[in-house]
Amino acid sequence: MGDIRESLRDLIECGLPQALEVMGERWSFMILRASFNGVHHFEEFLSELGIARNILSNRLAKLVEHGILKREPCADDRRKIEYRLTEKGFDLLPAMIALRQWGQKYGAEVVEDPVLVDEIDRLPIGPVSILSHDGRILGPKDLALVKRENVGLRADGTRAIAGDVIGRGDVVDLEAAKRRAAAG
Repeated sequence: MGDIRESLRDLIECGLPQALEVMGERWSFMILRASFNGVHHFEEFLSELGIARNILSNRLAKLVEHGILKREPCADDRRKIEYRLTEKGFDLLPAMIALRQWGQKYGAEVVEDPVLVDEIDRLPIGPVSILSHDGRILGPKDLALVKRENVGLRADGTRAIAGDVIGRGDVVDLEAAKRRAAAG
């Protein structure tokens, strides 16, 4: 991934250890998965996941503490508490799907049912990919680490200018992106 290698100190201070501190164990991911599937109440998590009460309580508290879930009174019974995903929690969806796809590819033979599909055309979603700022799919050989002050500075010394950032629901013309990349 380029000429620069992260030092161990940088690895400790990067986002990965921070994410693992919050999400780095099985039950946190299972609770998050249940949340994405519409589970909101303590007793529902308990019965759906088969998790011990004390572990569930601990993990829910940690997810709330880190802003991934929020506690809200239930609309129809204010004495009950619901656990709802926050924006920060919803931002974990791509990571969850990537891990799920990896498990399906390299784990035991898993026949997915129900199948995760695109809501519009009801066809299975594609693999989670690493995308460039303009939507090109990147592989390991397309990645490099650079110092912050060198972001946008190409190997030949020219400076790249970021185009429009792709967003949710955008359709990327990969052929046009390839032509732009080839034109330099």
